[in-house]
Amino acid sequence: MSKATRTDTPSPAPHGADSHDLIRVQGARVNNLKDVSVEIPKRRLTVFTGVSGSGKSSLVFGTIAAESQRMINETYSTFVQGFMPTLARPDVDVLEGLTTAIIVDQERMGSDPRSTVGTATDANAMLRIVFSRLGKPHIGSAQAYSFNIASVRATGAITVDRGNRKTDRVSFSRIGGMCPRCEGRGSVTDFDLTAFYDDSKSLNEGALTIPGYSMDGWYGRIFSGCGFFDPDKPLSKYTKRELDDLLHKEPTKIKVDGINLTYEGLIPRVQKSFLAKDVEAMQPHIRAFVERAVTFSVCPECDGTRLSEAARSSKIKGISIADACSMQISDLALWVRDLDEPSVAPLLAKLAHALDSFVEIGLGYLSLDRPAGTLSGGEAQRVKMIRHLGSSLTDVTYVFDEPTIGLHPHDIQRMNDLLLRLRDKGNTVIVVEHKPMTIAIADHIVDLGPGAGKAGGTVCFEGSVEGLRTSGTVTGRHFDDRARLKEEVRKPTGTLEIRGATAHNLADVDVDIPLGVLVVVTGVAGSGKSSLVHGSIPGGAGVVSIDQGAIRGSRRSNPATYTGLLDPIRKAFAKANGVKPALFSANSEGACPNCNGAGVIYTDLAMMAGVATTCEECEGKRFQASVLDHHLGGRDISEVLAMSVTEAQGFFGDGEGRTPAAHAILNRLVDVGLGYLSLGQPLPTLSGGERQRLKLATHLGDKGGVYVLDEPTSGLHLADVEQLLGLLDRLVDSGKSVIVVEHHQAVMAHADWIIDLGPGAGHDGGRIVFEGTPADIVATRPTLTGEHLATYVGA
Repeated sequence: MSKATRTDTPSPAPHGADSHDLIRVQGARVNNLKDVSVEIPKRRLTVFTGVSGSGKSSLVFGTIAAESQRMINETYSTFVQGFMPTLARPDVDVLEGLTTAIIVDQERMGSDPRSTVGTATDANAMLRIVFSRLGKPHIGSAQAYSFNIASVRATGAITVDRGNRKTDRVSFSRIGGMCPRCEGRGSVTDFDLTAFYDDSKSLNEGALTIPGYSMDGWYGRIFSGCGFFDPDKPLSKYTKRELDDLLHKEPTKIKVDGINLTYEGLIPRVQKSFLAKDVEAMQPHIRAFVERAVTFSVCPECDGTRLSEAARSSKIKGISIADACSMQISDLALWVRDLDEPSVAPLLAKLAHALDSFVEIGLGYLSLDRPAGTLSGGEAQRVKMIRHLGSSLTDVTYVFDEPTIGLHPHDIQRMNDLLLRLRDKGNTVIVVEHKPMTIAIADHIVDLGPGAGKAGGTVCFEGSVEGLRTSGTVTGRHFDDRARLKEEVRKPTGTLEIRGATAHNLADVDVDIPLGVLVVVTGVAGSGKSSLVHGSIPGGAGVVSIDQGAIRGSRRSNPATYTGLLDPIRKAFAKANGVKPALFSANSEGACPNCNGAGVIYTDLAMMAGVATTCEECEGKRFQASVLDHHLGGRDISEVLAMSVTEAQGFFGDGEGRTPAAHAILNRLVDVGLGYLSLGQPLPTLSGGERQRLKLATHLGDKGGVYVLDEPTSGLHLADVEQLLGLLDRLVDSGKSVIVVEHHQAVMAHADWIIDLGPGAGHDGGRIVFEGTPADIVATRPTLTGEHLATYVGA
């Protein structure tokens, strides 16, 4: 007799591996975090919110993502680690449940002039292989289509030791695709020598006007001791040979005072030191010199394609690789899909998928030959996302830094769908974000604050979107804020005429931009807004242009040095104490000799993270003890640099410390909402929003009647946008004309005049689709911008 099978057996206990469903952070103290402890659910979408400078990036990037990357790096051998960036363990007590972190940040892409969208995403590499297999005539391997590889030919003798010595004559050749005239840059340079030197002076009299080229340092020693010319003779009296040696001489070994040195002419040296970088990435004074001294023009030999004549002659169905790279990516994807070649089918499928990813992420309007340095922060971030869209990896942590920057409300919905898709594949998605549209899709929210800088660094709220709305935090109170349309708009005082604008995708645009009012230029990403504003408004006198370019600065840079505030402060200290201003610079004569003015001693530990210890001699103050004996208004220079902007504003406003030049700069910092920053806080510790506002404050001091701002709300919390609108109003009311490229509906609603470009991106855009007041665009809703703005204001 058989036994009956029981069906009421108890369900098995949960597997131990399934219990690790949280990332736990305990006691995080990176930057301004105050012993923060949070629990982040895995395989969910978590959004970190809070005012700019509240500690979001310190927790997400500086703690969670940094520790994940550090632990992954430690799995490699010490030999491999020696070639990788060294990361110190974040200042945190406990980090549990971490998974592999993939960081997609806002850092602008490589500014190398040879870096393009195609080279940055590997699409170019695949396209080159396709042409090397299918191109007619066949000119060589994939290298023959690369503008980064020069053609090389060599002949010589080679000796091989195999029992009997044998010498053979060998020849070597490599066919590259680089244009020999412009060396793969697409542009050639001409030099205005009057910007290099004043020929009425001698070298010793300071004839050279190139930044950093003075006779006081190594350059002076080289020029004086090289013997190729007389440093005391005016340059106008140089012989042809002497002037050629000064300007063009190839690198030559020389000996000066018993030291082996290399002499090189000014032009090749400037080309290597300045022109090897992207102009946009240069320091302001070097950029000003390059723009004054160097003229860039399209290479006449390759017509700007960067490629040799042979590479351009090889074609597939009448299309060369130069033509393919200049196509809009959405069109190139269709062309690749029409190539029915079984011999390269897997490669074509992979290339088509990469190009489709561009279209899917809203970048189909770009071309592969677009220089990477010209991408906005939002575009660069989305280009980095492309390689992750088709990834089969699951259970990894994707970390995004404001992925909606530079996106029109219409495009934000598409970005939200991508974030949810990554989550639904079983990944943990962590997003730092300010836009309510993206915060609304979160499974879990962590709100930091309550303020910024020293007033932030604590967790104010953890929970759902509905919980945030009723939480009473700054983010919760402003979450449902909606700007109202103005009842009255300002009347223009004149117009700025633009006629026949054709930069990038602009289709012969004619537009009159009203002056004396707040003008907002809108449109979907890639519609031609920046091309119109930056490419068509004539620069020069009267126009102050503030773009999205990132602030660059070392750990020695701080708000005081970046804004120029330190100059009047140093002079005030020097005048009050009867000494030189250089004493009050931690990068000059006043620096602590033990730490060279850094405040810390760095110990390099090779493949392990270096250790920074506070300098025992100056106790982190960065200055010599004798310098700190000098006071202004009862404070020494280190105490002044430790002040907040607001505190310093009062100190330099009146009393013994009164310094009008410093007070004016501090007023501008307070105007942009940075009153809480300390003057000596290192620039690398500032958040993206803080850097954006620091840059804005610096340019507010520029003299000009027309201000052009490119997405000034980048990195700004909902509460900070209100303050920005007040600042824009004050600028206009003081008689300035303000033109803003912006996607934020609160700024659109606050405008006096809207110019909307579109209707689409790339060749589907580049036209004016609306001009008028915000009330008009809301009433008629003729465009995507009109529809989204109407929804936003509740019309």
